[in-house]
Order: sequence, then structure tokens, then C-alpha cells
Amino acid sequence: MSGTRIKTRKRNIAAPLDPSAFADAVVQIYLDNAGDLELVAKSLESSDLNFSRYGDTFFEVVFTGGRTQPGTTKPDEGERHPYSVIDCEPKREAILPSVLYIQKILRRRPFLIKNLENVMRKFLQSLELFEENERKKLAIFTALAFSQKLSGLPPETVMQPLLKDNLVAKGLVLTFVTDFFREYLIDNSLDDLISLLKRGKMEDNLLDFFPSAKRSAEGFSEHFTKEGLVALVEYNEKKMFESKLKEMKSALTTQIAEETDITEVIETVKQRVKDTKIPDIEVVRILWDVLMDAVQWSGKNQQQNANSALRQVKTWAELLNAFCTSGKLELELMYKVQIQCYEDAKLMKLFPEIIRSLYDQDVLAEDTILLWFRKGANPKGRQTFVKALEPFVNWLEEAEEEE
Repeated sequence: MSGTRIKTRKRNIAAPLDPSAFADAVVQIYLDNAGDLELVAKSLESSDLNFSRYGDTFFEVVFTGGRTQPGTTKPDEGERHPYSVIDCEPKREAILPSVLYIQKILRRRPFLIKNLENVMRKFLQSLELFEENERKKLAIFTALAFSQKLSGLPPETVMQPLLKDNLVAKGLVLTFVTDFFREYLIDNSLDDLISLLKRGKMEDNLLDFFPSAKRSAEGFSEHFTKEGLVALVEYNEKKMFESKLKEMKSALTTQIAEETDITEVIETVKQRVKDTKIPDIEVVRILWDVLMDAVQWSGKNQQQNANSALRQVKTWAELLNAFCTSGKLELELMYKVQIQCYEDAKLMKLFPEIIRSLYDQDVLAEDTILLWFRKGANPKGRQTFVKALEPFVNWLEEAEEEE
């Protein structure tokens, strides 16, 4: 055995952790280049600094000018430079160069994105430790970072840490996101912002940014209107309106499926209309959709489909009658029937029968049917349906003449 060489596995011997020496070296590069970020980036590129080990420390130096104490934003011992994000003017033209500089660094060292996430998360969770104008700088930086599509920075990294109760309660988060939204919308559309919020899992929770005392639809509208973000207010109002429609539709669907007593269903709808201020015209549309969605349609048997649809109309006529309270609303119901029969092949031939049934059940008045026949505005399938309804209209006109 004396002549046999035994192979031993080489082990990586870890260098001692020394983030302070790393930070001082980065600071010195900033100082040597008088804060010229182009030159700083070149010097960093040619250096042999261990970015993979000290990535978090690097971004602390970028943001604050030096190392920060663990768990805080307070400066740690060591060298500092005056060219950090926090030292800039709170204006986009002052902060954008830092964003582009970081973009350049990340292109050469993409693994550093995780360190950027870590440091941004730490700072955003500690907003109360920054001065007001420093928080504004962070908001502007964050908006520009997403606007410049900073090498895969995930929105949830930024959005979720903001939801700490104490930060929200103090109003710090609302101020931050207001600055963020305003800055982001300079270069991007509202759709871009909504897409960003979706990816940050915040699109449906915008009110969570508000302190509890202001957390209402009215509070949202008042705040962002005052801040000049009217498009965001309009978007939120539309979204809340759609949510109310969806909730009402869901409640109605359950009651129809359970064959709840009509008077109870009518009361439910009335109460929801009172609570949500849904316009009457939307109520009529929802009622028809829900009633037709509840029908058990046959794949091929046209007569069975006709019977099912007409039975549904007859069964729930009282419900439709309770909310088709004017000629305008009756006409809207006719348009709704027209569109559904046009878009659903199995109902195409049922239009005159459904209209006749709605007339027989006193949901539609003769005047409404004649108005639709003579001047109806919706073009979908109109020629076909006018022709199909002609015998019934002739009958109505003859009956009117006889009277």
C-alpha cells in the first residue's frame, strides 16, 4: 500500500466574512470617481470584489452611502460616500441615473437581483426609520425601477412588505404608494400600473394601503382625486361596481337554484339595490342573465329548449315585473332577449315566443313591443327578429284596431 496515492477531496476554504472591508472598498470607488456612476460601474467591473458574498452590503452602499446596522437603516461604522440614492434630490432626474446604473450592474451580475430584493424589502419594512423626503426618494426609485423594467424585480417583493400594520396605520404606506403611482404613471399607462399591481397581488386590495379610519370607497376616491390620480379613482369605482354586480348575480343564482319564494327574492334584490346603488337598467340585465343561466338546456331538442325557456319566464315573471317598472326598462329587457337569442344558436328561433310569453305575463307592454319593432336601436339579428315577430305585431295592431 505504500506506493498508492490516496485522493482527497479539495474543500473550499471559506474566507472570513468581512462585509465592512467590502463596503469600504465600494465606498472608496465612489469617492475616487467623484460619484460619476459610469466610472464607478467600470471600476466595479474591473475589481475583484466578492459580490456573490456581499451583495446585500453592496446595495446598502448604493442606497444609503455605506453599511447599515443589522435590522435598521442607521449607518454602521465605516466609510461613507455622498452619492447614494438617499442623498439625491427627491426628483426623477436626480434618481434615474442610479436606476440605470443598477440596471447595468445587474446585466453583468444577474445573481445580484436577489440581493436588491433583500435590501428593498428591508428598507420598505422600515419606512418609519426614514425621513419624509427619504421615503419619497425610495418611492421615486421604486417607480423608476419598475418603469425601466429593472432586470426581473418582482412586484410582490415591493408590495407585500408595505402591508405591515404599523406602517399602514401611520399613513406612511399611503403616502409612499401615492408617490409611487404618480411617478410610475408619468411614463406608463394605467393598464401598465394595474398589470404591475396584479403581479404584486395587490390589484384587489388597494384599500389595504389605507389606515383603517380612511379605508372606504369614499376615502379612496377623495384621497386619489385630491392627489390628481383621477384615472385610478375611475378604475377603482368601475372595479367595485363590477364586484357588486358579481355579488348580486351570485346571490340571485343561489336563490333561483333553490327555488326561493319569489317575494323573498324580490326583497333581496331591492335590498341589494338600496345598499349598492346599482342602476335599474343593470338590475334588469342581471335578472335576465341569471334566469336564463338557470335553465337546463338540451343539446339538440329545440322544442324542449323552447318549453324550458318559456317555463322559466312564466315561473319568474313576477320577479321581472317587479323591476321592469318603465317603458325604458322594458325596452332594455327586449334588447337583452334579442342579444341572447342572436348570440346563442339554440335560442335563435325562440325570440318571438319569449317576447309573446313576456307580454302574456304582463312583463312587456304592447307599446314597448311596437316601439322595438318600429325603432329598435340594437342591430344584432334585428332583421331576422323583426320578421319573426311580425305576425305577433300584426295581431297586436289588429287587436288594437278592434278595441
